[in-house]
Amino acid sequence: MQYSIATVCLSGTLRQKIEAIAKAGFQGIEIFENDLITHDGSLSELRKLLADHGLKVLVYQPFRDFEGMPEPLRSRGFARAEQKFELMQEIGTDLLMICSNVSPKAIGGIQRAAEDLFELTELAAKQGLRVAYEALSWGQHVNDYRDSWEIVRRANHPSLGLTLDTFHIFSRQTELDSIVNIPGDRIFLVQVADAPQLTMDPLSWSRHHRCFPGQGELDLQAFMERLRATGFDGPFSLEIFNDQFRASDPFRHARDAYRSLVYMAQETEPSSKVMTKSRDLPKVAQPTGMDFIEFAVDESEHQQLTGFLQKTGFAHVATHKVKQVELWQQGGIRLVINRESQSFAQRYHTEHGLSVCAYGLSCPDVPGLLERATKLGYQIEYADPEHDTHGIAAITGPTGALLYLVDANDPSPHWEREFIYHAVDPNSYLSRVDHVATTLPLDQVLEATLLYRSLFQMQASPSVSLPDPLGLVKSQVMEVTDRSLAMTLNSTLAEKTVVGQIQSRYRGSGVNHIALETSDIFALAKYLEQQGTEVMEVTGHYYDDLAPRFGLSAELIAQLRTHHILYDEDEHGCFYQLYTRLFEKRFCFEFVQRAGYRGYGAPNAQIRLTMQARELEQM
Repeated sequence: MQYSIATVCLSGTLRQKIEAIAKAGFQGIEIFENDLITHDGSLSELRKLLADHGLKVLVYQPFRDFEGMPEPLRSRGFARAEQKFELMQEIGTDLLMICSNVSPKAIGGIQRAAEDLFELTELAAKQGLRVAYEALSWGQHVNDYRDSWEIVRRANHPSLGLTLDTFHIFSRQTELDSIVNIPGDRIFLVQVADAPQLTMDPLSWSRHHRCFPGQGELDLQAFMERLRATGFDGPFSLEIFNDQFRASDPFRHARDAYRSLVYMAQETEPSSKVMTKSRDLPKVAQPTGMDFIEFAVDESEHQQLTGFLQKTGFAHVATHKVKQVELWQQGGIRLVINRESQSFAQRYHTEHGLSVCAYGLSCPDVPGLLERATKLGYQIEYADPEHDTHGIAAITGPTGALLYLVDANDPSPHWEREFIYHAVDPNSYLSRVDHVATTLPLDQVLEATLLYRSLFQMQASPSVSLPDPLGLVKSQVMEVTDRSLAMTLNSTLAEKTVVGQIQSRYRGSGVNHIALETSDIFALAKYLEQQGTEVMEVTGHYYDDLAPRFGLSAELIAQLRTHHILYDEDEHGCFYQLYTRLFEKRFCFEFVQRAGYRGYGAPNAQIRLTMQARELEQM
C-alpha cells in the first residue's frame, strides 16, 4: 500500500503542511482543493516544492456535486472538470476524487450517474487521468458504498474506480461483507478514518470528530480484513476533519498520522505475512504491570511528599548509591522520589512543578517493544549517562513523562545494582498499582490512545462523560487484557472542573490520582485514621442512596459511612474505593479493593469530583 495523507488533516499553510507530511515519513499526499485555492504560489513552484520534499501527489480532491445534475448545471460541471484536469497535469497527479452529489437539485438514478461518470472519465482518460468515485454518507441520492460500486461497475470504464472511506461506511452502519466482492484493482483509493461513537448527523460528526486510526472506537480491523480479501494494494490514505488537529502543531500530528497508518496496515496483516517484510510490526507481549512510578520534587516538596507517603503506609526502603533518589515501597508498589539536579526529573519539574515524571512498565519482551516502537516512529530515549545511570530505554509519553521499558526477565534488576537497601520492614496493606488516572488536553488524549494501543497493544474502553459540578469530563481507560496495567485518560473543555484546574496547576498534563489495591480496605482505613491521614469526605446522602440501590446491610453501610468508603457493583462482583485528600491541589491516592469487579468506579466519579471541587475551594 502507498501511505498518503490529505492536507486537510493538518493546521498551517500548504507549505507548512507539506513540510510536516514529508518529515513524518509520508511519500504520498492528497492535495485538498481549499488548500490549493488559498496557496499563494504558482503551480510550478508547488510542484517543485513537493518534489524537493520527496512527495508524490496521489490524489487531487474533492470534486463535488457533479453526477445527475440538470442543464445548465451539468454542462458547468464538465467545464469545471476540464479546469481541474489542467490543474492536475500541472501539479503532477493523475487521480481526481469525486464525492457523491449532495445538491438538492441533483436527479437520482444509478444509470444516470453511471452515464455521467463514464462521459467524464472518457475526457479524463484522453489526458492520461483517472477518476475515483466516493459515496458520501450524507449524499443526496448516493450515500452507500454498495451504490457507488454499482455505479462504477455499470460505467465499466478502466479509468474509473471506487473510493472507500471508512467514516462514510461506519457512520451509516453499512454492512462490510459486500466489500469482498469488489475487485481490488477497481478500488483506486482507500481513505481510513476513526471516530468516537456518537449519536449525531453524519455531516457534523464527520466535520469535527474524525481522528486517526487507533484513536477512536470504530471497528477498523473488521474493515481491513474485508479490504485485504479484495487484493487492494493502492493509495491508503487519511482524510481527517478534527478541530483539535487543525488548531495545533502540524508536525506532531503528522507523526501520529503516519504511525496510525503503519499500525492499521501492518497490525492487521495476517500472521502468515507479518514477518515477510522487514518493516512489519513484530508481535510483542503486553506489559504485565507497573514496576515503578517516579515523582519529580524540589527540597520543600520532598518533605511534604515523604510525610504524605509515610501516613499512607509507605516506607523509605532504599537510597540511590550516588544520586538524590529515594525508593519508597509497600507490597509490590515502588515509588521513586527524584530530586537529583541535572536529571530528567528536575528538567520535568522546571516545566510542570511537583509531578509524576516517569513510569516503569514491566515488559516481558523489551527488544521486541523497541523494534515495534522504532517502526511506529516513536523515538527511543536513553538517559544521560552522566546523570542517569540505569540505562533503561524509554518512550516519551503524550504528557512528556517517560515510559521506561523495564525488563521483567532481568535476573539482576536495576534496583539491586543502583540502590542501597535499608533495614526497613514496610507495611503490607497495599499490594500493587491498580491504575493511574491522568489529565490531558483533548488532542493529547488522542495521542495517548494511539500510543497505548499501537505500541503496547492495550484495549480502549468506551469513553464516558463524567459530571463535575462545573462541567463535563470525558474519561477513557486503556488497559492490557488481564488488567494488570491500566491508564485512565481524562480531559475537559471546562477550565473550572477539577480536571481543568489540575491541568492548569500542572501547566499541561499530569496525574489526577494513583489507584492502589488492598485486600482489606476496612483494615487499611483504620490504619490511615491512626496515622492521621486525611481522606476525602463523602456526603451522608451518598450512603442513604447506596443502601437501597444495592440492598446492602445496615452494618456494611455504617462501616462505609464511618470511613468515607465508596462502593459499586457490576455483574462480576463488588468494588470499594477510598480517596485521600488532594495533595498540593494536584493528585491523590485512591485505595481500591476488588472482589471480581472489572470496572474503575465510574458511577462514583460524580461524588468524587464534587467532593474534590469542594476541597479545591477550601485550599
